[in-house]
Amino acid sequence: MGLNNQWMQRDLAVLWHPCTQMKDHEQLPLIPIKRGEGVWLEDFEGKRYLDAVSSWWVNVFGHANPRINQRIKDQVDQLEHVILAGFSHQPVIELSERLVKMTPEGLTRCFYADNGSSCIEVAMKMSFHYWINRDQPAKKRFVTLSNSYHGETIAAMSVGDVPLFTETYKALLLDTIKVPSPDCYHRPEGMGWEEHSRNMFQAMEQTLAEHHDSVAAVIVEPLIQGAGGMRMYHPVYLKLLREACDRYGVHLIHDEIAVGFGRTGTMFACEQAGITPDFLCLSKALTGGYLPLAACMTTDEVYSAFYDDYPTLRAFLHSHSYTGNPLACAAALATLDIFEEDNVIETNKALAQRMASATAHLADHPNVAEVRQTGMVLAIEMVKDKASKTAYPWQERRGLAVFQHALERGALLRPLGSVVYFLPPYVITPEQIDFLAEVASEGIDIATRDKVSVAVPKDFHPGYRDPG
Repeated sequence: MGLNNQWMQRDLAVLWHPCTQMKDHEQLPLIPIKRGEGVWLEDFEGKRYLDAVSSWWVNVFGHANPRINQRIKDQVDQLEHVILAGFSHQPVIELSERLVKMTPEGLTRCFYADNGSSCIEVAMKMSFHYWINRDQPAKKRFVTLSNSYHGETIAAMSVGDVPLFTETYKALLLDTIKVPSPDCYHRPEGMGWEEHSRNMFQAMEQTLAEHHDSVAAVIVEPLIQGAGGMRMYHPVYLKLLREACDRYGVHLIHDEIAVGFGRTGTMFACEQAGITPDFLCLSKALTGGYLPLAACMTTDEVYSAFYDDYPTLRAFLHSHSYTGNPLACAAALATLDIFEEDNVIETNKALAQRMASATAHLADHPNVAEVRQTGMVLAIEMVKDKASKTAYPWQERRGLAVFQHALERGALLRPLGSVVYFLPPYVITPEQIDFLAEVASEGIDIATRDKVSVAVPKDFHPGYRDPG
C-alpha cells in the first residue's frame, strides 16, 4: 500500500468532507497533500498538481509564500489571540486602517467575522437592525438575484438561489425576494453585455418600486456569480442598482468574498461601476489563502445608528470567538503588502490576456456554448447542444470527467457542473496557463465523448507538456 493510499484510508475512517458525496470515494481516490509551493500541491508520493482553482478561490500569491509565512511567524511569537471585546491589538488596527484607505470612499468601519458565510450574516443582521434602530421595523426582507450564492449558513442560504445547496433546507430559510439575474450567458443573439444587463435591470427596478417599504437590502455578487457557474454580467447593472437603492431607501450589500482583491481585474469589483455599497463583504483572498478571516465594511451612517447609551439596546451584539484573530490579520497585512509592492493588478492584465488566448480555440468546440472571462476568472461552458445551449443533464456529471483527467495530467481543475473554469493564483506563469488550457481541452474532449476539439497549431503550447 502506497503512502497516498495509507493516508486516504486513515482519512476515510474519520473524516466527513465538505461539498462531497462521500460514497464517491469508493471509486474516486482521495488525494492527500503533503506540501505546497507556489501554484503547486504535492501528494505523499511526490506527484504535483497545479492548483487552478486557488484551493477554493482563496490563494492569490501561492502556497507557502515566504513573505506571508514570515509575517505569521513573527506574529505568533508576539500574540496569537486576544478577545476583541474591550481589547484590541496592532494587526487588527493596522489592517482596518488599510482596508478603509483602499476600499471605495465612504466605507469607514470594519467588523470582523471568521468566514464568508458569517460575514454575509453580519451584513444582513446589521441592515435589519439598522432599520429597527431608525424606527422602520417593517424593512426586514432581502432582495437577491436568481442563481446567486452567498454561503452555507441559514441566512446566507436564504439569499442564495442555487437549488443544489438550498432546496433541501427550504423549510429553514427566510422569506426573500428573487429577481432574475443579469447573467449575460442568456442574452439574445447579437446583443452585447451592457445592453442585456441594462434590460435585465427592469425587473429589479419594478421589484424595488413595489416592495421597498418592506425591503432592508439588496445583496449581489458583483460581476461574477461564482457557485452559480461563473456566470457574468456588465458593471452598468451595479451602477443602476446603486442609484435605485438610493432612490428607494434600501441598503446595497456587495458580496465580494470571492471576487475581491483583484479577481475581476480591479482591486474590488464595485470600482468598475464607480460606486460604494452600504456593506462590502470580504474574505477568501483577504489573508492570501492562509487563515479564516472576513471583514464586513460599512459606512458611518450605518455605524451611527448603533452608537448610543447602553440601556437603549441599540448596540450590535454579534460576536465570534476568533474575531480579528492576530495571526489572520498578520497574514492579511502581508497579503496587502504584496499587492502594494508588486504591481499585481497591472501584472494580472497580461496573465488574463494569456488565459483568453490560450482558450480561444474552445469557442469553436461543438460542445462549448461559451468561453467567458472577467479579469482573472475564465469559464468554459460545456453543453449538449451548442445552437440551443441545451445543458447536459446534471446526472451525467460531465465535469467529473474533466476533473479526473486533469488529476491524471497533474492539475487541480474542479468544474462547477458542466462549467470548467480557471481561477488560479496570481503567481501562475504564462506557460502554466498554456498547460491548463491544454489539459482543459483534452478533458472537454473526453467529457463530451465523440466530440473533438478544433485543431490548433503544433506550436500553440510552445514545448510545454510536462506539468512539473
